[in-house]
Amino acid sequence: MGENNRTDLKLTGGCQCGARRYEATVVSDKGYFCHCRMCQKAVGHVHAAFFMIDVGAVTWFGKEPAYFHSSKLAKRGFCPDCGTPLSFQYLDAGHMDLTVGSLDDPSALRLAGHGGVESRVDSFVDPGGLSESETEDSADYVAKWHAAYGPDSAPGPRA
Repeated sequence: MGENNRTDLKLTGGCQCGARRYEATVVSDKGYFCHCRMCQKAVGHVHAAFFMIDVGAVTWFGKEPAYFHSSKLAKRGFCPDCGTPLSFQYLDAGHMDLTVGSLDDPSALRLAGHGGVESRVDSFVDPGGLSESETEDSADYVAKWHAAYGPDSAPGPRA
């Protein structure tokens, strides 16, 4: 997934009830599916569809999302009025992920990969030959998780 597909797309989106709207300028048309258990639970589906963007490249109109701290490492933006999941962001990151389903035109992006595949529900997904990675493939993420939850814990949702 290292190729540069710079496109400078202006995208708009928001929640189902319209109380939270945004405009986002992305430099790539790539999106991805996250299959990790936290994302499955956050969106109520076997995977979440996201696209990455710099935090400064998103402008919220009207009300900003409310946030749920889904772990000691990250927060998830949502509309408290209608419940639409809108974003995922590591607390120390300058970038965030917005949900593809919250876009006015989700077809503006293309699926480029799969993450969190250790939790993938295979009967629902055909990876189609795209790149795949497990959550624990990211040494930086695992180190942050261990610092937050202890060296004997494994990344993922707490029971």
